[in-house]
Formats: sequence, C-alpha cells, structure tokens
Amino acid sequence: MRLLLVEDEPVLADALADGLRREGYAVAIARDGLSALEQLGNADFDLLILDRDLPIYSGDYVCKTLRNQNHPIRILMLTAAGTLNDRVIGLDLGADDYLPKPFAYAELLARLRALGRRSTPQVSTILETGNIRIDSARHVAEQSGIPLKLTPKEYGILETLLKANGGWVSNSNLLDKVWDSPDEVGPTIVKATIHTLRRKLLDSSVVESAPVFGYRIKTDNAR
Repeated sequence: MRLLLVEDEPVLADALADGLRREGYAVAIARDGLSALEQLGNADFDLLILDRDLPIYSGDYVCKTLRNQNHPIRILMLTAAGTLNDRVIGLDLGADDYLPKPFAYAELLARLRALGRRSTPQVSTILETGNIRIDSARHVAEQSGIPLKLTPKEYGILETLLKANGGWVSNSNLLDKVWDSPDEVGPTIVKATIHTLRRKLLDSSVVESAPVFGYRIKTDNAR
C-alpha cells in the first residue's frame, strides 16, 4: 500500500517513514503543502498522513483542495492542537481521521490499518493462487501452508502479482506499486528482488518472466 507522509519536522518524518516501511508500506515524504499536492498529482497513493501545520500550503488547504477535486485518498490528519474544536474542523474539511500530537506509534498503525480497510471495503484481504496465500491485512504470506519470511519489497511484489490474477505485470508497474520513490531506483532492482523472492519460495517456477511483458504468477487463468 502506497502512503504519502506530509510532515515538515525532518526527524519525525524520517522516523515515521522508516517505521512504516518496516510495516510494509511504500512511503514517500513531502515537507510542505505544495510538494504534497504535486506528488499527489503525479502518482497514485492509497493513504495520506497530513500534518496540519505546514509551510507554503497548510494541511487544511491541502485537505480541502483534495476533497474539492473528489480525490479518493484516505486522509489521516495530524496536529499539535488537540481540542475538540480542532478535531471537528479537520473532519469537516474532509479528513477521514484525526490524531493529535504527541501520539503512540501503535495507535497510528491501528488507524492506518482501519483507513486501509475502508479504502477497499468490498475487497477481501485474502489473496490466493495455487498454493500461495497472502493475508493483506496481516501482511502474512504462505506457500503450501508454510510461512514465507519475506522482506517488505518481496512481499509487495508477490502481493502485486497475485492481484494481477495471472496477468503480466511490467517492471515499471512493479516499481510504481512497491517502491517509495520509483524514479530514484533503476529497473534492475526489480529483477534482483524477484531473484531473492524466488529463492524463498518452495517452488520458484510459479513466478514466470518474459523480456517484454514482465512477470506473472503461474495460474490456470494465466493469459
């Protein structure tokens, strides 16, 4: 799941981003409201952590702009002001949830998981093809009932391939879906991560590749 973190305090932003990446999120960072709107206009994100007090454009302005554009992203707003009136204002602007600073990291994760479920209410969290099974809600992958110890990037690739249901997924698509900043890494990173993923699978042949098309999971529906 791709997430944009908009926070102008560098230490807090970097610490949150590192922690969220360990949880399996693909995280990009914006330091001000203008950069946030630019990144949201250029890439697809599922979740937005939005500090209310930002340089250039405030978090309020960013939130209101996105909702005026009918942007579907789920927004968790952060603020140092935690009064009831502040929370009401943030929610009225279009935020889906509101978390006052300071906050417990465990609570932040719980709220993000809840927003993630709300963003795809009709989609099952279980992905299953052949003997491979993923529980997206718990970030757990298994093959033939045996847990797979995958890195966040390996898990992200496997999840993306399973969602394609036997269809081909290109290098560039995997970069966009799995990596935090696709423009900062080369296409060879996908090949290297596919290689380590195959080594951890009980049957590595289930991940097929083709020079032009990219990668897919071998299924009866493969096309």
